[in-house]
Amino acid sequence: MKEVFEEFIEISKLDDNEKEGRLREFFEKLNKIKFGTFNWADEVFEGIHVKENGSKVALKWIDLENGEEKEFTYEKFARISNGIVRFLRDSGVEKGEFFHFMLPLIPEVWFCHYVAVKGGFIGVPNANVLRELDLKYRFEVAKPSVVVADEESAKIIDNALEMAKVEPKVKIIVGDRNGWEPIDSIEAKNCDGAKTKSEDPIFCFFTSGTTGLPKGVLHTATSYPVGHLSTASLINVKPEDIHNNLSAAGWAKFAWSSFFAPFIVGATVLGIHFGRFDPKRYLEAVDGYGVNTFCAPPTAWRMFMLVDVKDLKFDNLREAVSAGEPLNPEIITKWKEWTGVVIRDFYGQTESTAMIGNPPWLKEKIKLGSFGMPTFMYDIVLLDDNMNEIKEPKVVGHIAVRLSRWRPIGLFKGYFGNAREDAFIDDYYLTGDKAYFDEDGYWWFVARADDVIKTSDYRVGPFEVESVLLEHPAVAEVAVVGSPDPIRWQVVKAFVVLKPEYKPSRELALDIFRHCKSVLAKFKIPRIIEFVDSLPKTISGKIKRKELRMMEEERKKRGEIGEHEYFYKDFPELR
Repeated sequence: MKEVFEEFIEISKLDDNEKEGRLREFFEKLNKIKFGTFNWADEVFEGIHVKENGSKVALKWIDLENGEEKEFTYEKFARISNGIVRFLRDSGVEKGEFFHFMLPLIPEVWFCHYVAVKGGFIGVPNANVLRELDLKYRFEVAKPSVVVADEESAKIIDNALEMAKVEPKVKIIVGDRNGWEPIDSIEAKNCDGAKTKSEDPIFCFFTSGTTGLPKGVLHTATSYPVGHLSTASLINVKPEDIHNNLSAAGWAKFAWSSFFAPFIVGATVLGIHFGRFDPKRYLEAVDGYGVNTFCAPPTAWRMFMLVDVKDLKFDNLREAVSAGEPLNPEIITKWKEWTGVVIRDFYGQTESTAMIGNPPWLKEKIKLGSFGMPTFMYDIVLLDDNMNEIKEPKVVGHIAVRLSRWRPIGLFKGYFGNAREDAFIDDYYLTGDKAYFDEDGYWWFVARADDVIKTSDYRVGPFEVESVLLEHPAVAEVAVVGSPDPIRWQVVKAFVVLKPEYKPSRELALDIFRHCKSVLAKFKIPRIIEFVDSLPKTISGKIKRKELRMMEEERKKRGEIGEHEYFYKDFPELR
């Protein structure tokens, strides 16, 4: 396996116009490989990068709030992480046990990702916006042997552990808290990696679905470290690059672009910690620290358009990429006018690595609004509602991965916990998204096939939010959908039917907003509540969320506001 990564690293150094043929040939060979025992931390991070250039900076971290800076060479990064692996083993934690961590964008979140791979533990990244109920469910489904947190998150975790009636073997804190082991007390010392087989899970990401509670997505010792060769090739990161990805810790996007893609080739990662997001300050850091490859979600790109960047040079910037939801063509045009760099859109899921995208050799041929072409790792097709493959251009269908020819390395092992039963049908994996391709082979995103809400860079399942709203004594029925938003793509909107003894009012809306705020993670809180008399339903009584969503989209186009519609932003009491 070491030879595979060494070949990829050499290809990454080539000019863009030389890469298409070489990468096609590379992935054709890769897709045929049968993997045995493989530990990416041992064989690639340490076996290549530490061994050949251990003094090179792996992670440069800055805090925009207080100006603090830290640097970790490849050698130092490995020793710190290995010390944690040794400590966990000495504490009785074994390969295959769940290793939860909940941290902000601080160096330790990078170490924890490495610890999961090196030790063969099942890393469960938890976003630090989650609340007790979110964690209680995760702790019950994926019982933690280890939890790692900062001081603020540790308080929430302790409450959630008590609610779930779970006691981990080890609790590690960045800071200080009674009953927790300070991470600074753990000696940095090298160790051997776990003998992980190709199908051994090393990550479990919880992601929201249309029905039920979040499901765990299991990735293996090959699906993430090897699978992200597709991501690294699309980003076009090279060994000499400084790479930055704007993503919160705790989500798959962080593992994609803040960890695996740059570390695969031995680049330097620039980690930027901030409090309240300030787009101008962030871009100043990207420019000032000489970032070469820059990845950000569409929400951030839209906010960047509001910034005056005339005093920024971006002399070192070579690549800009976006993923999460479709990026508006006018943003791509404006960014290129400012910087001379085109933003290349690409597509993937928590369940995969980069599946479709605009590769670097198409920079001058990008069709604005298209999210590119299938990568060489995945056999992507479109299916109609009867599971027939669509051959004609400009026919909308379901994006699917065909599995009959080969199973893509980057595709997840399976679901854990609340499984989505319709994901694998016959010889296909169905992504749950719809698109079409044109006569030139470019793909165009249309919509989610289900009702999952995409708000900023987050996915929100309606069921989770509806369950909380139904706890309020005034709520009889509720349906949650995504409402179009120019910045966040969508915001969470709740259509609420009240019990007979309650009437719509500003005071009641405020009370419901407060209830949601006290229970839900920030990104899941409804930003709009509309009181309605009834909800559209099927004959069998199922709520027609699609009908509500379409109605909402049409109303927003016309600029209409409902008679009893209330907006979170209009309540100063909630700040």
